[in-house]
Amino acid sequence: MANKAIIELLHVTRRYRNNKSSAAHDISFKVEEGEVLALLGPSGSGKTTLLRLIAGFEAPDQGEIFLEGREVGSGTVFVPPERRGIGMVFQDYALFPHLSVAANVVFGLSHLNRRDQARKEDEILELVGLSSLRHRYPHELSGGQQQRVALARALAPDPIVLLLDEPFSNLDPDMRTQMQREVSSILEKTGSTAILVTHDHEEAFAMADQVALLNEGELEQHDTPEVIYHTPASPFVADFVGKADFIPGIVRNHLITTEIGPFPNKQELPTGTEVMVMIRPDDIDLIPNPRAENTLFRRQFRGSENVYRILLPSGQVLHSSQHSLTVYPDQTKVELKLKVTHTVVFEKSTGIFEKDAYGRYRVRSRG
Repeated sequence: MANKAIIELLHVTRRYRNNKSSAAHDISFKVEEGEVLALLGPSGSGKTTLLRLIAGFEAPDQGEIFLEGREVGSGTVFVPPERRGIGMVFQDYALFPHLSVAANVVFGLSHLNRRDQARKEDEILELVGLSSLRHRYPHELSGGQQQRVALARALAPDPIVLLLDEPFSNLDPDMRTQMQREVSSILEKTGSTAILVTHDHEEAFAMADQVALLNEGELEQHDTPEVIYHTPASPFVADFVGKADFIPGIVRNHLITTEIGPFPNKQELPTGTEVMVMIRPDDIDLIPNPRAENTLFRRQFRGSENVYRILLPSGQVLHSSQHSLTVYPDQTKVELKLKVTHTVVFEKSTGIFEKDAYGRYRVRSRG
């Protein structure tokens, strides 16, 4: 039995002031109780606009927004932010510098008596691991500690949903990873329903149950992280959520023929259809062979792995990720062993793909 929908957007559109283009266009999705949804996409894709619409900082031009089945935003209904029961963690945390940690946390609890405020303060500070720092001020805290205060303040009123607007962007990489784990653990302990805005697909995959990937105001795909990575719905999705190479192919004799071998034609495309097959770096193993026609010409060391560039006879470039201890000299001739468990194919429509200066097919920007 499915959980109830805490947030639901139905055909939501928000236009720019010139009324000619949309920051968000015809967006529909649900977030179920206890679920974490990541709004993922590049800058200008509409992520923050959707967050502001859900929070009540803006109103939709078309469509409807529901919280726990209650309509809170549409062309005729607008419930202000303070009456939506939403908790918000901003990118810059927005802590009150003149208030202590404890005072920041209980700031939104004026409707409770002092005893209940003190109980809630103890409960929330214990949850985020800041009980011993309750009397400090924001300037006396590290970035990670400030973020935990912001999270505690947002959770204290028991919100219907928690909105996190790129909350890790101000942290260094090591702290960012640590805080992702800590915030995920806190959300799991509290059973919170949350929406996370991010432009980092690894962050989205690590924290979210569902990912809604946006591009120029359009919802490209809404699914689990695994489905979005392994079976992207569009070339943009394939390219955005991890390194992807695209190799040309053509349908012949019920197979897709490419320079690196045949692939199954699971989409049953007609013979003669020109396509692009998506290849991930972890789809390719390398077998050194001096008689092979493929050449390794660059290695990039990434700690846990080496990523090799492979020059094919046609001039096409592919990438292969190998264990960090697997080191081949530059100009090594290699055979390619494909480990593709599923074939992702896109029709080679004019204008979608372009070849870059390195001989690699890339997805052309819509702009």
